[in-house]
Amino acid sequence: MTNEPKSPPRRPLMRGAARGAVAAMAMSGMRQVAVGLGMIQRTPPDAILREGVPAVLRRVPEHRRTAFIEFAHWGYGATAGAAFGLVPRRLRSSRLSGPVYGVLAWSLFELALAPALGLAHAQKARPQERAALLVDHVFFGLIVGSPPEAVIVEPEDGNGDRNRGED
Repeated sequence: MTNEPKSPPRRPLMRGAARGAVAAMAMSGMRQVAVGLGMIQRTPPDAILREGVPAVLRRVPEHRRTAFIEFAHWGYGATAGAAFGLVPRRLRSSRLSGPVYGVLAWSLFELALAPALGLAHAQKARPQERAALLVDHVFFGLIVGSPPEAVIVEPEDGNGDRNRGED
């Protein structure tokens, strides 16, 4: 019988949602740079809410719309991150799983969601914009798919026991 403390219960959905929200926040910064450099005309969250479902955005006071669009993007990221938590652990543990997941999420938007919502940019060739969005979705995947836990080996005290700081 061991005296080892039990590890906390695993919460891949919550961990994934938190990572997804943080990744979406980081993507927002990357997109501001891409917009500023003229690589992206309209970000996907902006296009979805202004063109795809404008009735939702009309309910938001005009001076709050930019913040609402940003919160929506963070919510999309949290949802996508939580969905990543549903991927079997053996697949999630690969360092490539996150970036591949990010590319799949971007592909879903480009090939299904944008055309279904009738977004204007779905009708045009936009290689520079698509490249910028692909890069930020790979970045999203790197954050969401970071290895779930790291085992930290604790230093031994002079008696060969692990020092757990329980003095």
